[in-house]
Amino acid sequence: MGKFKKIDTEIEGVCIIEPTVLGDNRGYFMETYSKKEFEEIGINYNFVQDNQSKSKKGVLRGLHFQIENTQGKLVRVLKGSVFDVAVDLRRNSKTYGKWVGVELTEENKKMLFIPPYFAHGFLVLSDEAEFTYKCTDIYNPNSEGGIKFDDKDIDIKWPKVDCEIITSEKDAKHPSLKEFTESNIWKN
Repeated sequence: MGKFKKIDTEIEGVCIIEPTVLGDNRGYFMETYSKKEFEEIGINYNFVQDNQSKSKKGVLRGLHFQIENTQGKLVRVLKGSVFDVAVDLRRNSKTYGKWVGVELTEENKKMLFIPPYFAHGFLVLSDEAEFTYKCTDIYNPNSEGGIKFDDKDIDIKWPKVDCEIITSEKDAKHPSLKEFTESNIWKN
């Protein structure tokens, strides 16, 4: 048995990864990434950058992507819980504009793999959350893109939180999926 269990989602390429967690009265140990083990479950990417963020309850980051230096992401929560979302932006995909969401927590230790050409975002459900992700390409500030997190055509079912949703000014100004599609920014 491998150290990671891959669970495919309804969108091709997006998958949930459950690590093997070894625990006893001292605590636990787990591998969070192994190139060899990931290749064995069909995730054949070279990760080149790691990022980490800390956010308070109600913070919604996203939906982000890069127009150039498109990034695949392997995301997980170190502390707290988030609802994590991937939106398919692959123009020729039968699931273009569709989304997958999963709750990632420090307890369930699940990870979500999001391939390149997807928008990504998350909503913090706990009082605070520490979030980390590996990327398959470097961050390029001149290549940032985004889609409205509340786009009615995508219709993400964000969980209810008992506070106001907090976004950045930049995230609040992202275009809709329709506006993004009409802009013809990329042809993938």
